[in-house]
Amino acid sequence: MTVLTPRRAASSRAGARARAWLPPVLLLAALLGVWQGAVAIRNVPPYVLPSPARIAGAFVTARSLLPRDLATTTVEAVLGLVVGAGVGALLAGLVAAVPPVRRALYPLLVVSQTIPMIVLAPLLVLWFGYGITPKVVVVALIVFFPVVVSTVAALAGVDPELIDLVRSMGADRMTVLRMVLVPAAIPAFFAGLRISAAYAVAGAVVGEWVGAQSGLGIFIDRSKASFRIDRVFVAVVMVAVLSMALFAAVGAIGRMAAPWQHAAERGRS
Repeated sequence: MTVLTPRRAASSRAGARARAWLPPVLLLAALLGVWQGAVAIRNVPPYVLPSPARIAGAFVTARSLLPRDLATTTVEAVLGLVVGAGVGALLAGLVAAVPPVRRALYPLLVVSQTIPMIVLAPLLVLWFGYGITPKVVVVALIVFFPVVVSTVAALAGVDPELIDLVRSMGADRMTVLRMVLVPAAIPAFFAGLRISAAYAVAGAVVGEWVGAQSGLGIFIDRSKASFRIDRVFVAVVMVAVLSMALFAAVGAIGRMAAPWQHAAERGRS
């Protein structure tokens, strides 16, 4: 039996991460190469489809304009993510604990997701003004539903025999909640939140399109109005990078909140 030293274990994990990231990086590089070659060969106008090299040049020229817009969108996305997660957790607990509330509220939650945010955003601006509030509300409305669905499923899937066992030992409702239900729901809660984090930045951008003074949505609108499609692609890349950063941050927090789940996953791998 081979025993790994801490240094060898860390090196092994680093190698595994490198092997996991290498295929998508190579695929992305190949796609960019094909894109660059196709634009050059077909002589596509930059106002129709700029090349990756031109987009990189646009990023260099616009880098002084991006920090303020990037900061605005980041704040909106993070606040909306926090608000949506809190509302989603409360609704999930209510829906799972009170069957009449589940029968009355759950269908309405599903119906709420059929309303496009681009339709609802103008109403939010009308009600809350042009400040940060309507953008946070848009993000929260996108975030809360995956959190509710995944958390309710986890709470409903808790083994009733385990709950009965804990109660037989003299545990009250709060103890059952703390010792059984919450630990069972945490991994599912963060799984839903990771899904939501991938869409939070896009939700903030949608809110900015309707009315804002700064943000990546405004940067896209201004670039499009001046036919700087290369800068539009710069903003799209920023949205993708910020979304991946939020996704990774939520995943890291989830691993800290449920270390037993992470240990089990590593054991299976």
